[in-house]
Amino acid sequence: MTEPDIKKGLAGVVVDTTAISKVNPETNSLLYRGYPVQELAATQPFEAVAYLLWNGELPDAEQLAELRATERAHRALADEVKAVIDLIPVSAHPMDEVRTAVSAIGASDPNAGGSVLNAGGSPAENLERSIRLFAALPAIVAYGQRRRRGEEPIAPRDDLDYSANFLWMTFGAEPDAVVVDAFNRSMILYAEHSFNASTFTARVITSTLSDLYSAVVGAIGALKGPLHGGANEAVLHIFDEIGDASNVKSWLDTALAEKRKIMGFGHRVYKRGDSRVPTMKAALDTLVEHYGRHDVAELYDALESEFVARKGIYPNLDYPSGPAYNLIGFDTLTFTPLFVAARVTGWTAHVIEQAGANALIRPLSHYDGVDERHIAR
Repeated sequence: MTEPDIKKGLAGVVVDTTAISKVNPETNSLLYRGYPVQELAATQPFEAVAYLLWNGELPDAEQLAELRATERAHRALADEVKAVIDLIPVSAHPMDEVRTAVSAIGASDPNAGGSVLNAGGSPAENLERSIRLFAALPAIVAYGQRRRRGEEPIAPRDDLDYSANFLWMTFGAEPDAVVVDAFNRSMILYAEHSFNASTFTARVITSTLSDLYSAVVGAIGALKGPLHGGANEAVLHIFDEIGDASNVKSWLDTALAEKRKIMGFGHRVYKRGDSRVPTMKAALDTLVEHYGRHDVAELYDALESEFVARKGIYPNLDYPSGPAYNLIGFDTLTFTPLFVAARVTGWTAHVIEQAGANALIRPLSHYDGVDERHIAR
C-alpha cells in the first residue's frame, strides 16, 4: 500500500479560492482586495478597510458615513452582555471574556439560530451581524481591561472615530493624534491574513452551515493559542524577561541553549520577512518618540539584530505590535483581544465568502493505529 503524502499542518495545501486577501510573492506585500496593506494603513481609517474587506471596494464618502453611523449606533454593550462578562473570574484570560461575550451576543440575536445560508443568515443579514460585532468588540475589550483594573466602564462617544473611541473607552481620556494613528495602523495590519489558523477555523465552522457567531467564537478560540494570536503577548513577556538592551546577548544564549521558541520571529507565509513589519515598526517609532521611551527601541533593535544574525529569521507583525500596545497603555493580556477586534473584519468577510460558495470542509486522515482486532470470547 502506497503511503499517503501527508502535509502536516496543511503546509502548502491549497484548499479553496478567496478574493479577500493574498500575499504577492513578487513584492512580498499583503494585499487586501488587491490593495497593499501598507498603503491602506498609511491612508485609510479602519472603518474604510473594514468596508473594503466586506464589500470588495473602498467606500466613497457617503458609504463610509453610512457605515460609521451604523457602527456608532452599536458601540454600547447591552446590560445582559456585561452581566455575562461579570460572571467570568477576573483571573481568567481576557480571551475567555471576549469569546463568551460574542457567544452571548449571538444568543441574543433572534434570527441567529438557523444556518448561515437560510433566511436567518442571508449575506445581507450576516453583513449586519459583522458590523455589529465590529462595533461591539472595542467595548468588550475595553470593559475587560477596566474590570480587571477595578475601574468603572466608560461609555462610548459618537463624536470619535473607531480608533479614537476604542482608546477613549479603555483609558478615559481623549487620545493624542499620534497615538490614534499608530493604533489605527495596527488594527488595519491585523485585520486579515488569508487562510490562517483562526480564519480557516471560521470557514470550517461556516461550512457545516452553522451561524456567523459560532464561526467567530471558534476563530477566537484558535487565535488564543501562542502559536497564533497569543504571540504578541509572548513578545512582551520576552521584553520583560530581558529587561534592558545590554542583556540581550546573554538572554539569547540561554534561550537558544534551552531550545526555546522565540515568539515574534518567523512566519510560515513570509520567507523574506513579514511585509507588515515596516509599517508597524514605523508606528512604534512614533510612539517611542511621543512617550520618550528610547529604551524600548534600543531593546527592540538589539534583540532583532542579534536574533537575525544568529538564526536568519526575521520579525513578524507581533514583534513591533506588542511593544506598541504596551506604550499606549494596554495590559499585556489585552493584546490578543485587540487582535480579535481587528481580525473580526477578516473573519466575517471569510464567513460570508465561504457561505456564498459552500462545500463542507472534511479532510481525510491516514490511520496509523493498531490493526483490526476483536474481543476475545
